[in-house]
Formats: sequence, C-alpha cells, structure tokens
Amino acid sequence: MKMVQAMTSSVLTLVSMIFLYASLLASATPTYNVVSLGARGDGKTDSSKAFLCAWDGACGSAYPATIYVPQGRYLIASKTIFVGDTCKNNAITVHIDGTLVAPSDYNVLGHSHNWIAFENVNGVSIYGGTLDAQGTALWACKSYGKNCPAGATTLEFSNSNNVVVSGLTSLNSQMFHIVINSCNNVKLQGVKVSAAGNSPNTDGIHVGGSSGVTILSSKIATGDDCISVGPGTTNLWVESIACGPGHGISIGSLGKDSQESGVQNVTVKTVTFTGTQNGLRIKTWAKPSDGFVRGVLFQHATMVNVQNPIIIDQNYCPGNTNCPNQVSGVKISGVTYQDIHGTSATEVAVNFDCSKQHRCSKIILKDVHLTHMNQPALASCVNAEGTSCGSVQPTSCL
Repeated sequence: MKMVQAMTSSVLTLVSMIFLYASLLASATPTYNVVSLGARGDGKTDSSKAFLCAWDGACGSAYPATIYVPQGRYLIASKTIFVGDTCKNNAITVHIDGTLVAPSDYNVLGHSHNWIAFENVNGVSIYGGTLDAQGTALWACKSYGKNCPAGATTLEFSNSNNVVVSGLTSLNSQMFHIVINSCNNVKLQGVKVSAAGNSPNTDGIHVGGSSGVTILSSKIATGDDCISVGPGTTNLWVESIACGPGHGISIGSLGKDSQESGVQNVTVKTVTFTGTQNGLRIKTWAKPSDGFVRGVLFQHATMVNVQNPIIIDQNYCPGNTNCPNQVSGVKISGVTYQDIHGTSATEVAVNFDCSKQHRCSKIILKDVHLTHMNQPALASCVNAEGTSCGSVQPTSCL
C-alpha cells in the first residue's frame, strides 16, 4: 500500500512539474501586438514602423515569438522588408486577424519591385490575414497603354528556409501575388488569391530557384498564371488547387537566358481548371539555352472549358523580338499526364509544340479524356516522342 502511495505521489509530482514547465514556457513566449507598438487599424495611418518594431522584438527574443495583428485595416505605405540576417530567433509566428493595405496611388509602390518582403529568414510562419494591394488603378493604366510603372509583388520570400504561409488572402496585387525565390522547405496552404481575369502579370504564386516547396488546398483566381514555376525549381509538390480565371499552371517561361538552371521533380495533382487560358502548360523561349525540364507528373486534373488543357509550347516569342527564327534549347523529358479529363474550349485539346533541336521525349499520356463541344477533341504533336496507355482521348499523336 505504501509503495502504491509513493508511486502515486511521484506521478503527481511529475505531472505538476510538466504543467509548471508548460506554464513557464508559455510565459516566456512573447507576443508583439502591432497596435501596442503604434499601429492603427484605420486604413489611413502608416503602420509600417510598428510592424518593423514588432519584427525587431521577435527577432531579439530567445524564445519562440508571435507578432499579432488585430482586426482592422493597417496601411503599409512603403516597401517594407523584414530581414533575418541578424535575427536570433528561428520560430517567429505572424498571426494576422486584420488586413494590410497598400497605398491607393500605384506610383508609391509601382517601382519598388516588392511591397512586403522577407529576406534571409528562417522559421517564419504566417497565419491568416488579408493583403490588399489595391492594384486595380495600375491595371487600368496598363490597359490604356500609358507610361505606367511595372508594379510591385505583394509578398515575397527570398533566400529563406522553413517557411509556412497558411490561410492568407491576397487581393488585387499590382503584379505577382506571392513569390518564393531561392528558398528551401516552404509550405503554402489554404491560400486564396483574388484578382480580375484581365489583370496583367498578376501570377498567383511564383516559385523560382527553390527546393522543397509545397502548395496545398488553395484557390487562385487571377489574370495570369495561377502557379508559375521558374528556373532552378526542384522537388515541388502542388495539390488540391482550384484555378480560374487565369492562365493555368505553368512551368516556365524557361530558356530566356542562355545559361539557366533546370526544373525537375515536379508533381501537380488534383487540380480543377475553370475557364482558364491554359491547363497544364510547359513554356520555353524559342532561343538557345542549356535549361531542362524533367521528372514531371501531372495527375488527376479536371478541365472545365479550358482553351489549352494540355500544352507544351517551345516556340514562345512574345512580340517577336529577340527570338525570331531561333529554336528552344530547353530539353524536355519525362513528363507524365495521368487521369486528365474534362472539356476543352478549343478543338485541339492536346498540343505538343516542341523544339526541333531537342525533341520532347518520354512523354506519357495515361487515361486522358478531353472533349470539345461534346465531341472528341484533337491532338497535335510536333517534335514530340512518347507513349500512351489506358484510355486516351483525343487519340494520341505521340
């Protein structure tokens, strides 16, 4: 009996110590409320200094830290960069319940390249919130062919590791919404991107020069690519995406430069394209390059009235400048299309227009079913080699 009592006492002591440790840890985890540091959620007062002050505090913490943005509209009136070079903390959470608002005058940010940027950070997580870039006026300027600035990317992570973005909404970006550049181990989940279908250069999520990026369960409606993949991207996983309006999911454009890193090990699965210009696209410039695309799986995609459901375009030459009468040097191989079905807005639903210098090779079509106006669609192959298996419609031209 005494032994049982002693054991019970020891267990209770251990439980008490665990609760005490958890309590001490919680009390040691600081929260930096941007309002307490001078931010105002009135949509008019520039709050960027308060956000940077919160960042400095979190970076200097010896414990995991939280930056908290309460409900309200917070004007971030200039390009704001959160730098991790001197950051001592690799566990910073940014919890946003409010909306960050860009200036309504597009000239303020139009030449800044970025609006909000994280550089050289490690272990940053962003949860919730809305980024409203108010880009509609700049789109209108561009539509009239005026002398307009290029515009700013809404959110960019560069040279960063172990990043999570969850539940974030990006509205009306001037240019790209979210850019992941030269990063490792990044997870984007539950992201919502919203811009008009005619908004120029408003890619939803762009990944370039990065490895280990995962994009999950996101809804992207924009005027350019829903997701674009740039040179040097490896080990990319994209799953459960709703895309439309937009230009689809694109690997490329690649091959703009003669010396360029390749793209490999890309998986895109369980995507619905609705009314998009393209579905699954690989796009390269028609000019010399040592780039490549290999090891790509496109799987479980649904097309709803998509203009180019499956397309490889290696003769990309916008404006017919710098590349007429040239051929793409990008080598494309090992691309699989499996369980791709739905409707094409054009008669040619599968279009492989490959380089005559480096033919597309090891292309696989498996269980593809695409129709146009309730009739079998067509396929077109130029300089493409591969195989088909299972049920494939339109009839394979490989």
